[in-house]
Amino acid sequence: MSANDHTTATDSHDEAHTGPIKTPKQLLAAVFFSFVIPIFAIIGLVYYVASAKLIAPGAVETEKTVALRIQKVGSIEIRDANRALKSGEEVYKAQCTTCHAAGLAGSPKFGDAGAWASRIKTGYDALLTSALKGKGAMGAQGGGDYQDTEIGRAVVYLTAAAGGKFAMPAAPAAPVAAK
Repeated sequence: MSANDHTTATDSHDEAHTGPIKTPKQLLAAVFFSFVIPIFAIIGLVYYVASAKLIAPGAVETEKTVALRIQKVGSIEIRDANRALKSGEEVYKAQCTTCHAAGLAGSPKFGDAGAWASRIKTGYDALLTSALKGKGAMGAQGGGDYQDTEIGRAVVYLTAAAGGKFAMPAAPAAPVAAK
């Protein structure tokens, strides 16, 4: 190998490690476009988002929007305290049949003695507490459309269909008037 052979090998070796930018003019163009193109992209996105016809909240006042804004925080429902209590069957058909007729969410089916046996062994008070406060997927029934006595009657009705022998809860005694 001669000295000239060594130089050409070094030159070809240096060319293999250079990048696509070979002149200062190309460097300036690359730096310029690496900043300009993202800026135009951001401006385009801002224009696209801002061009949508958005209506500010409260800009269009309809009766419905006004009513929603000024609605009461709570409400009071006055019921007849002297109404006749519903039977266990009526409460079951209105409140319980959705889940207990089909056995949804692990609830024992109506009349299924095998599924109700372990629950009946816990006693009426435990079943009533579960019905009033809720258990598992079953929501609390206490304080709803029915009085606790009516929920108790539904518990007796459900368990009686599966072999339970609980006594039907009586209506609460009327409060004695003060003399």
